[in-house]
Amino acid sequence: MTNNTNCLNFQLLQSLAALIKKALFQGSTEPANILGLFPSDFHKNMRDLLTKIIVENLPNWRNHAINNQVSLPRLVDFDWRVDIKTSSDSIARMSIPTCILQLKVQETASSVNSVPEVSSVNVELSKETLDTMLDGLGKIRDQLSSVAKK
Repeated sequence: MTNNTNCLNFQLLQSLAALIKKALFQGSTEPANILGLFPSDFHKNMRDLLTKIIVENLPNWRNHAINNQVSLPRLVDFDWRVDIKTSSDSIARMSIPTCILQLKVQETASSVNSVPEVSSVNVELSKETLDTMLDGLGKIRDQLSSVAKK
């Protein structure tokens, strides 16, 4: 390929990427709104084909963009169990329930081509600590719900 052809191919890819970014930013999956992103002198058949492709793929691209934003580590999975700590001696017997919580956390990707590492974090919670944590999570849930309704 000639240098001129490479340059045209690169410009085409840049223009297509800019068009998709505008469609994502606009957030509409209505074909009429996507058609409005094209210049008025754009080839009709090519415009219609690209609009169809964008409308069909926009939800997937939106999810992909959201999931790949630079962010804090993400909770992938969790597991829990209740353990009973026991102790006996001549003075007293002890039987204390605790919750062992295992969190699987996915780190943020260091580059586009890398798969983020998933690590496990184990936490032991007493009943009091668990109650405090659940109360805090309930408040977070309520606040997220009120923000989502607006």
